[in-house]
Amino acid sequence: MAAVKSCSVCLRESTLQFPRPNRGDHYKRRGGKWRSPQAAVIPNSHLPMRSFEVKNRTSAEDIKSLRLITAIKTPYLPDGRFDLEAYDALVNVQIVNGAEGVIVGGTTGEGQLMSWDEHIMLIGHTNKAFAVGMHAALHINPYYGKTSLEGMVSHFDCVLPMGPTIIYNVPSRTGQDIPPRVIHTIAQSPNLAGVKECVGNDRVEQYTDKGIVVWSGNDDQCHDARWSHGATGVISVTSNLIPGLMRKLMFEGKNSELNSKLLPLIDWLFQEPNPIALNTALAQLGVVRPVFRLPYVPLPLAKRVEFVDLVKKIGRENFCRRRKRSGS
Repeated sequence: MAAVKSCSVCLRESTLQFPRPNRGDHYKRRGGKWRSPQAAVIPNSHLPMRSFEVKNRTSAEDIKSLRLITAIKTPYLPDGRFDLEAYDALVNVQIVNGAEGVIVGGTTGEGQLMSWDEHIMLIGHTNKAFAVGMHAALHINPYYGKTSLEGMVSHFDCVLPMGPTIIYNVPSRTGQDIPPRVIHTIAQSPNLAGVKECVGNDRVEQYTDKGIVVWSGNDDQCHDARWSHGATGVISVTSNLIPGLMRKLMFEGKNSELNSKLLPLIDWLFQEPNPIALNTALAQLGVVRPVFRLPYVPLPLAKRVEFVDLVKKIGRENFCRRRKRSGS
């Protein structure tokens, strides 16, 4: 799996709690070199890198019916470690409000800013990963080192035997589109759960017309993707903030009024590259600490004021609540 950046998909289940180590200085320098901050907990079990080394208890078929999957935010402590107390609270809010799965360490969860140890630890904390429960992997195509269409097919032919997989097409980030020809070629794999598609709803319909499961990767298009173009659901950023309303959008039939009500918030969330605005919003709501990993920085004051106005219009009761921290 070294040739592909991937993140995990975990279905709704209680999270695993690992013992917490003693706090210490996680930015020690040796020979003047910066060391990556450690996570707040360390797993006490080895996690295989390749999912086919272990028996996975979930099939691709188990994934295909999920309508609301949240690309979950990764919160941090002031010293840069993961804030697992805040993370657990975020995941629990998703469960309570009906999200059916979470993406751990994706773009929204800043997996690209994590060390491998951090990434594996967070997956393990959430659901013990492929070895004991991770349900699927979300795979992008190789980026920067672009390949031919035949190379892309060969790449996914190598990835798919590892376990249930959602192919993620996001050319705005990878620099290369995964065209329908590639997806149609690999569609017969029993491990292909479906596609997270960010190109648009016309592309979504090209797949759903062929019986291929698709999740919209664009929150601003997910309502129409679901109810007019055959998408199964959405893998959402906005549901970090308003999981209940996003569930309603995916489960309760066509609702143009609700969709229109949420679009200004969605537009606000994507005014800068994700997850800058989401991180800012969750900090404003008091759900996470205002700690950012570079290169991400908070939105300026004027944009934060806009978010306050959006919360008032949609209703504060629809947003995730301020978290009570331990000892407070």
